Amino acid sequence: MGTSRAAPCPGVAVRYGDVLDPRSVAQDAFRGEPFDAVVSCMASRTGAPKDAWAVDHQGNLNVLRAAQSIGVERFVLLSAICVQKPRLEFQRAKLAFEAALMTSGVTYAIVRPTAFFKSLSGQIERVRAGRPFLLFGDGRGTACKPISDEDLAEFMADRLEDEAQTNAIFPIGGPGPAVTPREQGERLFALLGRPPRFQSVPPAMLDGIIACLAAGGVLFPSLAAKAELARIGRYYATESMLALNPVTGLYDADATPSTGRKSLFDYYAEVLAGEARADLGDHAVFGAAP
Repeated sequence: MGTSRAAPCPGVAVRYGDVLDPRSVAQDAFRGEPFDAVVSCMASRTGAPKDAWAVDHQGNLNVLRAAQSIGVERFVLLSAICVQKPRLEFQRAKLAFEAALMTSGVTYAIVRPTAFFKSLSGQIERVRAGRPFLLFGDGRGTACKPISDEDLAEFMADRLEDEAQTNAIFPIGGPGPAVTPREQGERLFALLGRPPRFQSVPPAMLDGIIACLAAGGVLFPSLAAKAELARIGRYYATESMLALNPVTGLYDADATPSTGRKSLFDYYAEVLAGEARADLGDHAVFGAAP
């Protein structure tokens, strides 16, 4: 915390601080120096309520306040497209900060990506090992437009310089049409040169798990936390990561903007060829999204 380390490239200074500590943000990150903009990609690791309100909301709020104190004029926020239909605490935490940013007086851009590649890569090794691709239901009920880290980074960087697109929310997906989980599985098997094999999991099974964990959570807080994680899993199993059509109230692939060059299936091919690594981390639940 508060120490500079080797820069990733010439002209870049790297500083470390604790975003949950307003003093650390001011002293270790900004140090009273002038900056033109803030780009925040902060998010809690799991989406658990306590962490979400601490990081997605309060951590970002600490940075925003510190930025305002030294006159930063632009703030680009990485949010998530799932906040369109908020049913979970981490979504409410993100929306609370979005609201604070929009009323702060700072010029802003709120970027809401669809699904990340790493969030849709949890079954690559499972399928390569000869096991079936897991689906919720028939795998056709949801869809997304996955976007690569590189394409998303370029899109966000453009929001720093495009004066015509400010003080707005930007849903964004990767190139090409929306894809369903079944299509993801079919393409993965095709890349491996194997006939597709699927195993269906009924979404209602998650409801039973959630109910049991929630009941146990009355006495044991650890079970309540697991119930919330199960709710997150169910949300992503049953909701598309696409823009909502304001007229119909339905997810609309055509209304979801696309950008970039690399498709999810390009990434699958790179991982299978050993040219890329699916570093799942806390995204190691199949079918998860932002």
